[in-house]
Amino acid sequence: MTDKMTSEAGAQEVLATIRASGPRRVFGIGTLALLGGLLIYLALATSPAPLWQVFLFVIGAGALWLAERTRRATESTVQLTRAGIATDAGEEIAAIENIAAIKRGMFDLKPSNGFTVVLHKPRARRWQPGLWWAVGRRVGIGGVTPGSEAKAMAQFIEALLVEKSGSEF
Repeated sequence: MTDKMTSEAGAQEVLATIRASGPRRVFGIGTLALLGGLLIYLALATSPAPLWQVFLFVIGAGALWLAERTRRATESTVQLTRAGIATDAGEEIAAIENIAAIKRGMFDLKPSNGFTVVLHKPRARRWQPGLWWAVGRRVGIGGVTPGSEAKAMAQFIEALLVEKSGSEF
């Protein structure tokens, strides 16, 4: 009974955490909000053709919506436990058993200051701008996060994968 309790506690122990960097978060959200505000101002202050005015207004509103989505998403953190990767709210991003590989090379498709997790089985699409995204068998973690935290988490995941496979170097 105690072995089971110990293994459950070990699975819930947070090994690494990634949270949005304050200055990067402010810069990213501020840039999107400024772009949205300028486009809406341009649509209302000048009198371009009606079609262009609608286009500028829609793109400006979209940028403001994206700024708000990014603000909300970057309030949470991504945590790694022995069970897998999840948000601090408890949403599972990827279970360790489902992770096939980690991609963090210079030419890999990955978020800024982050890495990509390749899964065995695809998961539902999800996007938390500035923090993580999931499309099919790929999950990208990073964005407005510090590169050092992402690198540490990627190394922990690689170590867990080696431990799981039972192979040694």
